[in-house]
Amino acid sequence: MGNSSRVPALRHGLHIVRHLAGLGGPAPASAIAEALGLPRSTVYHLLSELEREGFVVHLPEERRYGLGIAAYELGTAYTRQAPLARLARPLLGRLVDDVRHSAHLAVLHGREVLYLLEERAPGRASLVTDVGVRLPAHLTASGRAVLARLPAAQVRALFPDATAFTHRHGTGPRGLSELRQVLSDVRRRGHAVEDGEVTPGFASVAAAAADHTGYPVAAVAVTFAREAVAADGWAAIGDRVNETTAELSRRLGGPGTAASPPSSPPAAS
Repeated sequence: MGNSSRVPALRHGLHIVRHLAGLGGPAPASAIAEALGLPRSTVYHLLSELEREGFVVHLPEERRYGLGIAAYELGTAYTRQAPLARLARPLLGRLVDDVRHSAHLAVLHGREVLYLLEERAPGRASLVTDVGVRLPAHLTASGRAVLARLPAAQVRALFPDATAFTHRHGTGPRGLSELRQVLSDVRRRGHAVEDGEVTPGFASVAAAAADHTGYPVAAVAVTFAREAVAADGWAAIGDRVNETTAELSRRLGGPGTAASPPSSPPAAS
């Protein structure tokens, strides 16, 4: 097969990867074919090739396809050079100067959050949320801040059943109904919190930053030893985190307010 005949297949393969990247979770091959206007036989063949190269993973029990580790590796290579981290770094620095606790920037990656930046406050201990670490989104303040701004259908696709809810210390939501309540609390409060669900004795407060479409592209969180902040001090930290994500949203061309609801409010389900 000549190089010219490979180009359409390459283009279609890239379209599949891009399509999967834009979904809230894995999808059936038939749905991919319909969305892209491609013959099912072509899609199955391309999915097989993409799976062989690690860009796609097949979930046989669900009869669906999702992004593979090779796509993740490309994504993390991008984030190391992306403007998101560059835009956020000085904002995190000012946030840490103000609250005197460590802060970090994270993005949603499937059902996990990936930490891109950490700005450690002077004298503070290192945290489990180091750069490059991934943690379950439903347990972290960062993940909850982002999930709370996604449509309900997308959250449901990410967490279809109880097997999607991993635990670190036996705490946190164990099913979709409990997660919905957590996310409802985030929207009511205006920021997300977690208390000992990632690391016992530590708590976090987080808010999401949105791009020009209103999509929550990242979250900023402050983590502190629980004993170091009185209960009535959490809201003040949340306000300062919201100011930071509002500025980051503005720099990303977003609405400029991290606490505002999604452009399409989560539908009841």
